[in-house]
Amino acid sequence: MAFELVLNRLLDAPADKLYRLWTDPARLKDWFCPRPWTVSHAELDVRPGGVCNFTMTGPNGEVVSNPGQYLEVIPGRKLVFTDAFTGDWNPKEGAPFMVATVTFEPEDGKTRYVARVRHWTEADMKKHEAMGYQQGWNIVADQLEALARTI
Repeated sequence: MAFELVLNRLLDAPADKLYRLWTDPARLKDWFCPRPWTVSHAELDVRPGGVCNFTMTGPNGEVVSNPGQYLEVIPGRKLVFTDAFTGDWNPKEGAPFMVATVTFEPEDGKTRYVARVRHWTEADMKKHEAMGYQQGWNIVADQLEALARTI
């Protein structure tokens, strides 16, 4: 059984622009965290087995590192990544937390944007919910949509 959290939104932006913002490390810094948090470091090697590593920094100096790896990449349409590995199939030290699947499907001139996050345990899923998954990922989707309309 997958312990899953899902965000399903219709964004008023083209899929190719949304995907580009997800895969460009410089642009990821512009939208990925709910403000006032920021992305202070982003390293993305967008290919199966490639590194997906970013660091989030909070307004009070909090630092949250997120090393991971891409499992599947369908250009313009789908990204699957996990924190179980740190790139090139190197296992992460400690227990894995999640596998995320983000899809971008054109729909009536907009994009059906779905972020599906599966966790290894119910406790991990509840922890992610308590961290503000729904609110945070919705804020970030708004920021992503707004930025995509400007490029």
